[in-house]
Amino acid sequence: MTVYFIGAGPGAADLITLRGLRRLQSAPVCLYAGSLVPRELLDACPVGTRLVDTANLTLDEIVVELLAAHRAGLDVARLHSGDPSVFSAVAEQMRRLDELGVPYEVVPGVPAFAAAAASLGRELTVPGVGQTVILTRTSQRATPMPEGEDLKTLGASGATMVLHLAVQRIDAVVAELLPSYGPDCPVAVVAWASRPDEVILRGTLADIAGQVHEAGIRRTAVIVVGPVLSATQFPDSHLYSSDRARPCDAS
Repeated sequence: MTVYFIGAGPGAADLITLRGLRRLQSAPVCLYAGSLVPRELLDACPVGTRLVDTANLTLDEIVVELLAAHRAGLDVARLHSGDPSVFSAVAEQMRRLDELGVPYEVVPGVPAFAAAAASLGRELTVPGVGQTVILTRTSQRATPMPEGEDLKTLGASGATMVLHLAVQRIDAVVAELLPSYGPDCPVAVVAWASRPDEVILRGTLADIAGQVHEAGIRRTAVIVVGPVLSATQFPDSHLYSSDRARPCDAS
């Protein structure tokens, strides 16, 4: 058997990958994050699939389920929101499975920051404006941030920044980023990206906190900060430039 850690995407059920969907359609056991994974995806599971909502389970309880499936020789579709490579808590599960000798495979998904950029209609790496994207979060009730990864330090680069799990601390986020980016720096907050109830707020560091409070956004949102959000005067990329050397036409 194999445990498949599947990125279910940012919210819209049709943003799961074809590979992820195939794994889901054939797995007799499915563990899913009930508060984040769209319920429509569960309809793809085979009839009789054991469905386990992990929203209120501890890591130990999740591992018990995975180990039971392993002993029974049953594949597991382990659905996580977004993409497993970012803020997914998959690493600790894989570590346990390594210790237990349980095989697993990771199936990538569409991350929340990519869905947010799509909703905003913006590229996060604009020539001459920003070529670096920092994906980060802030400390609150979650695991503390490592030393040197505070917003003041990260913001000193001036790179495009995308914050997950931080909208509840929007006032503190603004205060920490203002010295590096300035009050006029463009900011966008995208809540429930790709879902029917998606909310998009656009502003600057000077006014975004007020918009967030007025909209009542408290969770399931990403904050995007940087000049790329409003850039219009920038050079065309070298990729499609007529000056770029290209292989000779084979004909």
